[in-house]
Amino acid sequence: MKKAFVLAAAVLLGMGTMMAQNSFKGIVKYKVESTGSVSMTIPEEIATAEIKVDGDNMFTKSAIFMSGMGTECVLISGLSNTSCLDLSSLLSYLRAQGSEFTYEGTGKIIVKNTAKESAFDSLEIKDTEPGHFYYEYVSGETKEIAGVNAKKMIRHMYDEEGVDHPMTMWYTDEIGPRINILFNGIKGMPLECTMDAGEGKAITYTATEIVKGKVKEADFLLPDGYDTLSDEEMEEFGQQLMEELELLQGE
Repeated sequence: MKKAFVLAAAVLLGMGTMMAQNSFKGIVKYKVESTGSVSMTIPEEIATAEIKVDGDNMFTKSAIFMSGMGTECVLISGLSNTSCLDLSSLLSYLRAQGSEFTYEGTGKIIVKNTAKESAFDSLEIKDTEPGHFYYEYVSGETKEIAGVNAKKMIRHMYDEEGVDHPMTMWYTDEIGPRINILFNGIKGMPLECTMDAGEGKAITYTATEIVKGKVKEADFLLPDGYDTLSDEEMEEFGQQLMEELELLQGE
């Protein structure tokens, strides 16, 4: 079975109760750098990032950790993911071009999804089929990052030609939920990861500081002014939006 659905779980158009893995409460802060053989300019607003954590609850507004069109913030609670999307500018533009939508709101939308733990059960099973991936947790290799003894994990992902594109991640299992759906189900919190951007370009995010405490309940509240759509309304809106974007690209 293809596992690409796991990667898409947090995306607008494609993202159980569980006990907290630990009781860590605080903020993980990161720097984001260009680390490939071909240099990239990292915008100032992306160069630093952070994730607020309280047990198995996490909240971030940092673009490097979010996927999906127009995502403004993400709230994770165990296996539940809530994303705030701001598609207001895109929606206004499409409406100005004559596009019509059943949805009549501003385009600031809350999307909620809950994954099943069973969806991640096979992520350690070696799978080399084209389009598939699996996680290799490497025992015995550690690296100190932001004062934490980080462990090594390799994501093996195979392209349509069956070629492996491994990605190394250093993580800690002492922070965050046991299954971290913000990072596609890894068993902990990433502290360093290098992502291949193609053509010799790469981006690395690295934890620079882990601040214990300094978070409160209000830090995990969603902003006001967003519409919450039912699953049916969201599906209909998403389909209409994709159709309008395809028509726009075809012009």
